[in-house]
Amino acid sequence: MTLEIKSNKTGIQFSAAIQPRASRNQILGIHNHCLKIKLTSPPVDGAANQACIKFLAKAFGISPSRIAIVKGETSRNKIIQFEGMDPETFKNTLAPLIEETH
Repeated sequence: MTLEIKSNKTGIQFSAAIQPRASRNQILGIHNHCLKIKLTSPPVDGAANQACIKFLAKAFGISPSRIAIVKGETSRNKIIQFEGMDPETFKNTLAPLIEETH
């Protein structure tokens, strides 16, 4: 299964399925065309959203200010925007992150 990555004027967008209250932060892989992410943070007052942005920024080595949740702030299913990144760079950075967790 592949992750659908959409390019736009400022970067890329992709779907993510967030699982809050996990034992550790990790990227599980691709499920139903979404990037499945486990976070330790509970889904209260946007804490999981902030944790998601911080975790992805650290994992991809970019500034948190370049990451935004553009849809689904109160849902487990989100659309995430990475500014200034192209699909190829995203895929190349993501591949080893998924392998590390398995």
